[in-house]
Amino acid sequence: METALADCFAGQSRIVLIEAGTGCGKSALVDLVAERAAASGALVLYAVGEPEEQQVPLGVLRQLVNSEQVFALPRPSEGPGAPSRVEAMQAFCAELRELSLDCPVVLCVDDVQYADRESLQYVRYLARHARSAPVLVVVAGAVHAPAQDPAFTTELMRQPHFRRMRLERLTAAEVARVRGLPEESADAAELYGISAGNPLLLRALVEEVAGREGSASAASSLPSPEPGGPFAQAVATCLRRSGPDGLALARAAALLGEQATAARVTRLTGLGAAAARRGLAALEASGLLEGSADGRSEGVSDRPAQGLRFRHPAARAAALEECGPQLRTALHRDAARVLGEDRGPVLAVAGHLLAARAEGGAPDCGPAEVAVLRDAAEELLVRGDAREAARLLELAAQGRDDEHVRRGVLVRLAQVTARFDPAAAERRLGELLEAARAGLLDAEQVQPLAGLLLAQGQVTEAAALLPDAVGEPAASPLDTLVDTPAAVSERLLHSARLTDATVAPLAQAVRSLLCSEHPERAVPWSRNLLEEARRCQAPGWSAVFAALHAEALLRMGDPRGAYAHATAALEALPERGGSFPCGPAAVLIRACTVMGRFTEASRFADRQVPKGVLAGLHGPVFLRARGLYRLAVNQPHAALADFLEAGRIMEDGRVDRPAFLPWRTDAAEALLRLGEGARAEQLALRQLAMADAQRPYVRGVSLRIKALTGDPKRRSAVLGQAVEALHRCGDRVETARAMAELGRALQAEGSAAKGSAMVRSAWNLAKEAEATALCREILPDAPLAAAPARDRAPAETPATAAGPKLSSSEQRVATLAAQGLTNREISAKLYLTVSTVEQHLTRVYRKLQITSRGDLPMGLEPLPAPTRV
Repeated sequence: METALADCFAGQSRIVLIEAGTGCGKSALVDLVAERAAASGALVLYAVGEPEEQQVPLGVLRQLVNSEQVFALPRPSEGPGAPSRVEAMQAFCAELRELSLDCPVVLCVDDVQYADRESLQYVRYLARHARSAPVLVVVAGAVHAPAQDPAFTTELMRQPHFRRMRLERLTAAEVARVRGLPEESADAAELYGISAGNPLLLRALVEEVAGREGSASAASSLPSPEPGGPFAQAVATCLRRSGPDGLALARAAALLGEQATAARVTRLTGLGAAAARRGLAALEASGLLEGSADGRSEGVSDRPAQGLRFRHPAARAAALEECGPQLRTALHRDAARVLGEDRGPVLAVAGHLLAARAEGGAPDCGPAEVAVLRDAAEELLVRGDAREAARLLELAAQGRDDEHVRRGVLVRLAQVTARFDPAAAERRLGELLEAARAGLLDAEQVQPLAGLLLAQGQVTEAAALLPDAVGEPAASPLDTLVDTPAAVSERLLHSARLTDATVAPLAQAVRSLLCSEHPERAVPWSRNLLEEARRCQAPGWSAVFAALHAEALLRMGDPRGAYAHATAALEALPERGGSFPCGPAAVLIRACTVMGRFTEASRFADRQVPKGVLAGLHGPVFLRARGLYRLAVNQPHAALADFLEAGRIMEDGRVDRPAFLPWRTDAAEALLRLGEGARAEQLALRQLAMADAQRPYVRGVSLRIKALTGDPKRRSAVLGQAVEALHRCGDRVETARAMAELGRALQAEGSAAKGSAMVRSAWNLAKEAEATALCREILPDAPLAAAPARDRAPAETPATAAGPKLSSSEQRVATLAAQGLTNREISAKLYLTVSTVEQHLTRVYRKLQITSRGDLPMGLEPLPAPTRV
């Protein structure tokens, strides 16, 4: 430029065309030329093209003439007597030649791509006819911009005094030198990486970094540009100055993100191949995009398709900000169509459909889009993102597909929703249940629907959908759950992985174990499934298995553990609506009641529960828990009402199985408190007459009530059977309750020592189970502050005091003997001969220096009995 300016001052004509990407310094260079020329005494005429004035005839030329007000511009007209356009151009050229006689003339036109066609004709004419005058014509334009007058540049290039100058972006080394940084420094590399050497973007980036207090010096790397900051504003300026086509292409590339290619953005914008090629080249020249030259579309390039990407996420974010909501909605819809036609990733297609809805639009989802949404939802589930999968299925359910497909989507949506929100899943079941009753669901849809109903405790409705699974019409819908052998349930638990299809069967298998003769086996299985649900990041599943684990722990006499896991189950739920929360709430009520925390139990028990929520299995479970709490706080009438209501619901729903919920003995307990022993006995005998009375837990609680209401002469014998049955089922709290009753019966019969020993054993067992309320009921005056036997120091118990120690076999026999079991019962429980039991007891008496069972200490640690292999 200095040479061209010197030649002009030497009396020669020169033409210089400056081309550069947007923001790469062409305007700054034109301004510098104008300043130096004016400082050297030249006449400078300056104009800038504007997109808004592109269609205004002679708009740029008027800027040139008016900039120094050197002469009036002739106005060509078609009217008679007016000068023609050629005459007007001749007059313009003559005026400039005359002015150049006094001093060199420098004519500068910036952003020539926006100049009007008529003004370009004047400049072109001047370039041809002012060769001998000291006139320097400097025009600057954006590279790859569409030409308003295609012949303009060609005509300039034909002139012998023409020079072309291409400004490139700064290199990494130049960026470092500009900022005064070492070339190998991390800051220099990062400045270049973000700005791509675009001077405008670099200046904005430096300004933004400097504007943050201490960030440039305190941080180990440059802070990332913020939305709406100087850098983002500079990007927006570059995009707007890239022209409508460049801006449209940038928006499309930003919207497509990782799926952007030249072919796709071309189709998304609807531009022709040539216009798209120019626009993408302009964006790459400015450093905003990279990879545009590798795209492939009809006529864009013959190279293999590669991705387009913004050099920095902040640039992409700024491009997206250039889209209003309506435009963004339309672009998302079109992007889904383009990617769908290319068989692009289903997650990307689905994401655009979902984004179109989020922007306030209503994407028109036909069968193809519905299929994509369903596939994308399954892919998200594999990744563990159930909430996003549910959003896709919600959109698919609104699509234009047949009703059968829509109902299948709704079933799947309910399944997926159950992963994180059982209450929301329950609300979706109403419409599906009506469709199933009307015969509108096929077998593939009915099966998962039945599983969902089972998980929500709606066993009757599930059984109605699957009559073959129930058996005879008169059978209880609970039969499959209660009567499944433990071995069968454990085979399923061993073989099945936790999925949407298996969550209900696995939960039923755990519940079957709870109702079986081996409820202790439900503890490890429920714990394993809870851990697996947490690994799946499925809070709804976690709530299901945490509740089951809590129930299993409560059954085994661990109220503290049950309390912790029931609390976790409720905390995993995003909302407390529906029937499912009644299950963990019931465990909390019972656990707090057992531990004597009545105030806390009342917070759950006194909550209003809608009648509709009590219809499923969770309802009777809640009513029973509330009744047990009311019984514990001396409200037998209210407790009886709860127990009888639970029984009515179970009888009406044909799910009356004591193995699941022994409401009759609960009601009998309340009747005993009310002095109605006859009615209590009837309920106990009725429960004993049912098939479930063969199960240890049902038999044990029923025999205890029978003993309390029956012949006092047989009370101790019946209570002994109750203790044995409850011992077998592993429920420490109910065992302790029955043992206390047995001790009192023995005392009433005259066996004071044996009875007292049994009462002490019951108290210790209740204390070990942290059943504080039962401890106070058994021995009101006994201190509860002392540590349990298992936590005491070895010197505190005779069995571990200094001197002879009991062997593990002797300790097991002594523990059961202290709890009131006969030698024959001990032999059956420990799989020993009666003679061996007698020998063990003889050695125990000798080592502890006692003479009878009644003298056995209560501090012996109860040990688990061995099992047969």
